[in-house]
Amino acid sequence: MAEAADFQGTSASPARRWLRRGGALLAGAPLLAGLFLPLGTPAQAAEKAAVADAAGSGGVDISIDSLTPSAPADGDTVTVAGSVTNRTKQTVTDAHVGIRVGSSPLATRSAIDTAARLTSFQPGLDAAEVGGKYVAKVTRLASGSSQNFSISVPVKDLDLGDEGVYQLGVSLTGRTTARPWDQVLGIKRTFLPWQPDTADTKTKTTFLWPLISTVHLTAETGSDKQQTPVFKNDDLAKAISPGGRLDQLLSLGSGLDVTWVLDPDLLASVDAMRGGYRIQQADGTTVAGNNQDVAKTWLDKLEKTVQGQKIVALPFADPDIASLAHTGRSVAGSLSHLKDATDVAASTVETIVHVKPSTDFAWPAEGAIDPSIVKVATSAGADTVIARSDSLRETGSLSYTPNAARPIGGGTTAVVADERLSTAFQGDMLNAGTSTLAVQTFLAQSLMINLQDSAQRSVVVAPQRMPSASQAQTMAEALRALQRGGWSENQGLAAAAKAKPDPRATTRVPSASSYPSALKKQQLSAAAFEWMQSTQSTLDRFKVILTDQSRVVTPFGRAIDRGMSTSWRGRSAEGETFREGVNSYLDGLTGLVHLIKKSDAKLSGRSATIPVTVQNNLVQGVDNLVLRLTSQQPTRLKIGDGPYDEQPIRVAGEHSQSVKFTTSTKANGPVKVVAQLYTEDGQPYGDPVPFEVKVTEITSTVMLVIGGGVLLLVLAGFRMYTQRKRAAARQGEDGPDAGPGADAVNEDADAGTVDTGDAEDTGVTPGNTAGPAYGAEGPGQPSDPTPDTAPESTDPSGTGERVDR
Repeated sequence: MAEAADFQGTSASPARRWLRRGGALLAGAPLLAGLFLPLGTPAQAAEKAAVADAAGSGGVDISIDSLTPSAPADGDTVTVAGSVTNRTKQTVTDAHVGIRVGSSPLATRSAIDTAARLTSFQPGLDAAEVGGKYVAKVTRLASGSSQNFSISVPVKDLDLGDEGVYQLGVSLTGRTTARPWDQVLGIKRTFLPWQPDTADTKTKTTFLWPLISTVHLTAETGSDKQQTPVFKNDDLAKAISPGGRLDQLLSLGSGLDVTWVLDPDLLASVDAMRGGYRIQQADGTTVAGNNQDVAKTWLDKLEKTVQGQKIVALPFADPDIASLAHTGRSVAGSLSHLKDATDVAASTVETIVHVKPSTDFAWPAEGAIDPSIVKVATSAGADTVIARSDSLRETGSLSYTPNAARPIGGGTTAVVADERLSTAFQGDMLNAGTSTLAVQTFLAQSLMINLQDSAQRSVVVAPQRMPSASQAQTMAEALRALQRGGWSENQGLAAAAKAKPDPRATTRVPSASSYPSALKKQQLSAAAFEWMQSTQSTLDRFKVILTDQSRVVTPFGRAIDRGMSTSWRGRSAEGETFREGVNSYLDGLTGLVHLIKKSDAKLSGRSATIPVTVQNNLVQGVDNLVLRLTSQQPTRLKIGDGPYDEQPIRVAGEHSQSVKFTTSTKANGPVKVVAQLYTEDGQPYGDPVPFEVKVTEITSTVMLVIGGGVLLLVLAGFRMYTQRKRAAARQGEDGPDAGPGADAVNEDADAGTVDTGDAEDTGVTPGNTAGPAYGAEGPGQPSDPTPDTAPESTDPSGTGERVDR
C-alpha cells in the first residue's frame, strides 16, 4: 500500500488519504474492543489501561498561537505555531509535536460546537498524525517548562478532500519517567476551513462595527461664553490617542467593509473636547485638559473614514431599551426621553462628521427581546430591531441557518444576528491561542452556513457593544480572512433588513419570562428612571426663568440621556454616582437665584414698607419670576390691600434686586410673614424666607397727649401775642416822649411774659399764630417724635431692623 502513490495515474493525495483513514480505523479498533468485549484476562486489562492512558489529559498544555493562512487555498503552505507547557511533575522525553487533520469534513454547525468542547485525546476519533517530516522534536521538557514549536505543511500533504470544515489537532506524543513508552500527553484542537474553489453561491454577511463608549461628559459647564465642558476624567483622551481602544477600532475598521454603528454621544464628547475642556478632580475642583489636538485628529480621521460608508446611529448615549421597557416604562416621561435621544442622534452625527446616518434601528442589550422591548424600541421611530438568534430561537427543525430578516408584526422587522458568529470574539483576546481559535471558529461557522444548501443566505454579525482593542484586532483578522475566502460577500445592515424573509423561520417574539436572568440583573433600576423624571421636573421649573435657556437645557437634557445609557449595565454604582452628580450640579445652579434671608423687623405706625431682596448669582439674567409676600395674620398686618402682595422680578446676571411692599397695621403684636418666589405659572421656586414683624401701633392715648401738647403751644403763643399787642398799645398812648414812665410800663410788661427768643428759635413767626407751614422739606415741630425707621435701603436687612415707613 505504501507504493500506491507511485502507481501511474494515481495521485499521492488520494493514496495517502486512504492510508490515513485506514490507520485511523486500526487505531480505533482497540477502543471499540474495549467498549463491547469483556476484558477478563490480565492482558486484556493492560490493553484497557493503555487505551485509558492514551485518552487521559496527559498534563501537557498546547497553545496554537497562529495558523496561517486561516483559510488556505490550493498551493498554500499551512504553518501552525505555538507552544507546549509541561504541567506534570515529571520530565517529558523523546517527544514530538505533530499535526492531525480529520479525514473528512465536519457535517454540521453543531459538530463544530462539539469538537470545540473536547479537551482530551480521543483514540479512534482523533485522526492520525500527518507525520513524516512535519513534526517538531521536543527532546526534553522539564516540569513547568515550555517550548515553542512551528510546523509548516503544504496543503497538498494535508490530504484535504471535499470542501468543508476540517478538524485540525496539534498533539504532543512522548514519554515520562513513570510511563516510558510513547503516548499522547496533550492535544489542542482548532478548525481549518477548506474552500479550494470560489463557491457558486456566496453567503451575504453583514458585520456591525460598533464605535461606542461609556459616559465621559458631566452636566457641568464653565460660566464662560463657550460653556467649557467638564469631563469626569481624561479616559476618553486615552481611548482616542494612538494605540487606544477607540483609535484602534477606527483604524482597524477603516480597512474593512462593515456597517458602522455610532453612538452620537461619543462623537459629541470628542467634539466638545477638541474645543477645550476641563477635568473634574476628587476635591470638586476642575483642571484644564490638554488633549484638544488628539480629539481633533481622531474626529478628522473618523470623518474621512465614514465618507460613503454604511452608517447607523443609535439614539444619543445608547439608551438601555430593555431597562426602559422593564423598569422605566411605568415612570411618567421616560419614553419621551428615548424619543428625544433618537431625534437628536442624526443631527449630531451629521453636524460632526458630515454624513447622514440611518436611525431606523434599535439595538437592545445582547440582542435579547420580548414584546415590551419591541414595543419600546419602536416607540421612538425605529422600525427594525437588532435581535440575536439565542433570543429569537428557531422552534422548527430547520437544517440550515435562515435569513436574518424576520417580520415580527406591527410593521416591525427583526434582524436576527447569528449567535455563534456574534459571540466568537468575547473573552481574553490578548492570549494568542484564544484569539487564533476565535478566528478559526468564526471562519468555520461561516463556511458551514454557506455549505448547508444551495440557497443564498443573509447573515448578520453583531459583536459585543464595546470590544476591547485585542478583541477588535481579532475581529479584524477574522473579517480580512473572510473577505479573502471564496464563500462570503459583504452586505450592509439596511440591505440585510430588506432581504426576503425565510417563510419557515420563526417570527414569534419570546415572552417576557424568557428574558435572560443574567441580563435582568444588570438592568437599570426603577430609581434611575424616577431620577430622570425628578431631574426633568427641576429643569423645567428652572429653565422658564432664564433669559438664555440653551445654556442649561442642552447640557442637562443630554445628561439625562446619559443617565439611562446601556453602558451602565454591570456598573450600577458608577451610574448612581453620575446621576447624583447631575442632581447636585442642577440644585446648585437653581440655588444661585434665591431670596436673601431676613431677620425679624419692627413696625411702628399704621403703615410702612418692607424690603425683600432677590439675589441672582447666575451669569445670565432671570425673568418670569414673581415675588410674593404673605402675612400669616392679615387681621393684624396687611400686605398691600390683602393678606399678600406680588411683584414681578427681573434681575440681571450677578446682580440683586430689592423690592418694597407697602403694609398697613390694624393691631399690635408679632406677625409671621413669608416671602416666596414663584414662576409665572404659579410653581414655587426655591425655599421660602419666613420672618417676623413686630407691630407697635401708635394708640389714641398717645395721640391725645401729642394733641394736647400742640394745643398748649398754640395757647402759649396766643398769650404772648396778646401781651405784646397790649404793650405796643400802651406805648402808643403815651407817645414817643412818654419818658421814664413808659420804660417802666414796658419793663413791667416784659416782667409778666415768657422769653421764647426770636422767631427762628421758637418756630413762631410774629404775626402768624398758626405756626410754620410744613411742606415736604419743611422743618418739623420740636415735639415731633424721632422717626422709627431708617431711610429706605436696598442692603440686606440687619438684626432687629425697622421697616421703612
